[in-house]
Amino acid sequence: MEYLNEMTDEQLALAYIGGDNKAFDLLLSRTQSKLFTYIMFVVRDHDMADDIFQETFVKVITKLRQHKYTNSGKFCAWLIRIAHNVIMDWYREQKMEKIVEPTENNDLSNLGSDLLDMNVENHFVNEQVLKDVRKMMNLLPPTQREVVFMRFYQEMSFKEIAEATGVSINTSLGRMRYAILNMRRMAKEHNIVLDYAY
Repeated sequence: MEYLNEMTDEQLALAYIGGDNKAFDLLLSRTQSKLFTYIMFVVRDHDMADDIFQETFVKVITKLRQHKYTNSGKFCAWLIRIAHNVIMDWYREQKMEKIVEPTENNDLSNLGSDLLDMNVENHFVNEQVLKDVRKMMNLLPPTQREVVFMRFYQEMSFKEIAEATGVSINTSLGRMRYAILNMRRMAKEHNIVLDYAY
């Protein structure tokens, strides 16, 4: 195993392709921390990061066995690209689970050129919705406005909001609940439609 320690990551990958399983063990121990850190930074969920990490290395092993790696001097970049693709696949699957399938009564055959117009229209609808939300946010009591801003504009967790504002998580959740109720009431009173177009 001593001779393996002298090898670069690229040489270890090629040694594994050549049948040396110990080369892969060393390659894994060298790269796993950096890879997991990258995945965790992107997905921000430990269990999900574990799953994506495992799936990434399954794909790495498969690609190495299929001789789909060539020594370009950048094994780590190749590894990160595979992890990125696994993450993107995971996000796509999450979106697909939320898609509603068309029924027999829906005719989707005439989508063509209207699709671009719909996307432009959606963009303007979404901009208007965000403007309306900002207007209503400004009418909220300061504590509710603060929690809405932190949650949706700074993407803070309720735990982070609670720590930043010096209240309990339940209090920050309660403020968010009342903010949403107040914004719904304002929208109803002023006939504002808050449907976000996708």
